[in-house]
Amino acid sequence: MQTIKALCFDVFGTVVDWRSGVAGQARAFLLGHGRPEVDAFEFADRWRGQYQPAMEACRSQGRPYTRLDVLHRENPDLVLASYGLDPAGMSAAELMVLSHAWRQLDPWPDSAAGLHRLKRGFLIAPLSNGNLALLAAMAKRSGLPWDLILGAEVTREYKPAPGAYLGTVDILGLRPDEVCLVAAHNDDLAAARRCGLATAFVLRPTEHGPCQTTDLGPEQDWDFVAQDLNDLAQRLGC
Repeated sequence: MQTIKALCFDVFGTVVDWRSGVAGQARAFLLGHGRPEVDAFEFADRWRGQYQPAMEACRSQGRPYTRLDVLHRENPDLVLASYGLDPAGMSAAELMVLSHAWRQLDPWPDSAAGLHRLKRGFLIAPLSNGNLALLAAMAKRSGLPWDLILGAEVTREYKPAPGAYLGTVDILGLRPDEVCLVAAHNDDLAAARRCGLATAFVLRPTEHGPCQTTDLGPEQDWDFVAQDLNDLAQRLGC
């Protein structure tokens, strides 16, 4: 712990509750299009299911880096079509509003207070697949006190590509062992550890809803394991 100078955070699922936020925005959209019977949480899950394939196209399938705001605008077209809704018959403005659901996500109840505590002892920043405008809008809305905002748009690499982690470390002017990734996802932490970063697992057992089956506990001996960000602050002496 004495060597750690910066804490970098996964955001979607670790700091903010993406599922509830996206479902809330989707519910209003679906009602407006006469589809109140569609389960808004199922819609959110299907939308999230497009997340990794869209980024993989940039990571390994030849598509140039494309910021997440753009992918978030493209991905719901497939989801809407799966419910028999034609995005071609919808206005660009209303589809953009829907895609910006990802900018309006509420933090978990402990997130803002926990980040304020951790900020006392460490430089704090996102290490997210989000782009800068998205992360800035989210921080502004939710009072997330980042010292600086970093993300895939800075490194032009999507996690878990090594460049996403090592590029962030380089921007901070630190060594990998001086940076700790804080995440609720074991695979994210494993990728960070392979790059030499310290690791902190934060439990978010309802990120995927009440029947979540993944990331219900640490799968490796991470450097720190915490129940939430306030617990992590306590463990780090903040």
